[in-house]
Amino acid sequence: MNINDTRISDRPITSDLFKPNLAKRYNLDRVFAFFAWGATTIAVAILAWLLITILIDGIGTLNWNFIDSFASRKAERAGIKAALAGTLWVMGVVAVFSFPLGVGAGIFLEEFSEDNWFTRLVEINISNLAGVPSIIYGLLGLAAFVRILGPITGGRSVLAGGLTLVLLILPVIIVSTREALRTVPDGIRAAGFALGATRWQVIWNHILPAAMPGILTGMILSLSRAIGETAPLLAIGAASFIAFTPNGLQSSFTALPIQIYDWVGRPKKEFHDLAASGIIVLMTVLLLMNAGAIYLRNRFQQTR
Repeated sequence: MNINDTRISDRPITSDLFKPNLAKRYNLDRVFAFFAWGATTIAVAILAWLLITILIDGIGTLNWNFIDSFASRKAERAGIKAALAGTLWVMGVVAVFSFPLGVGAGIFLEEFSEDNWFTRLVEINISNLAGVPSIIYGLLGLAAFVRILGPITGGRSVLAGGLTLVLLILPVIIVSTREALRTVPDGIRAAGFALGATRWQVIWNHILPAAMPGILTGMILSLSRAIGETAPLLAIGAASFIAFTPNGLQSSFTALPIQIYDWVGRPKKEFHDLAASGIIVLMTVLLLMNAGAIYLRNRFQQTR
């Protein structure tokens, strides 16, 4: 047999198996894009409708007298001063405790801990705790911070409420911190070690500043969740009607979500309008808090 007869043919392969059906793929892409845009449009439309409804109902009662008055059984005299002050106190406690604890735990698990069965067990439990219903954390806070640590926290106090919300958001902060640390290139670590820096010096001076934008993003999401929680605060016994502002960490308190929940449950329409005004105030506090965190995040991004 001539060896030339066994050469591979130069003719192109015409089998349908090697012909991609591009038209079908493009059509599927268009269908998927249509449903994606449709779902996004519906979600945005519902959100816009809710916001417009809240603004229409609440803008009429939103004035300085509403901000500077305490809760009352009469709608024309009711205000949100105590709830606003209580929310600011509680969120201050949450920010002070959650940031160092969450970020510190994330740094230890990602940079210092060894890969063994105990570390993997802790990681699994942290991931699972991020999905636990908030009322469970409320019951935990009731048992730990109100009853067991009552002499320290003052019982049903600002400190107990803040620590309960800290437990609620810690898993999210830890997970987001670890993910932010993983985005930092290993070359930065290697360069620091090559110059003779210790592990902590490398983390503090190089890794942490580079990961801070991602860490602050996790903090924004966590604090946004904490400020709107009602069930944990009700579980620990936060008051729904008080006529004073907190004067310390061991003081009784109420919060904006609790006050809104109380007004919504009343039959008179005037209280429903007050609830809408309270929602506007709550959203304003949330936006201001997030704006500060976003500003810090952008500053860290510019200094990288």
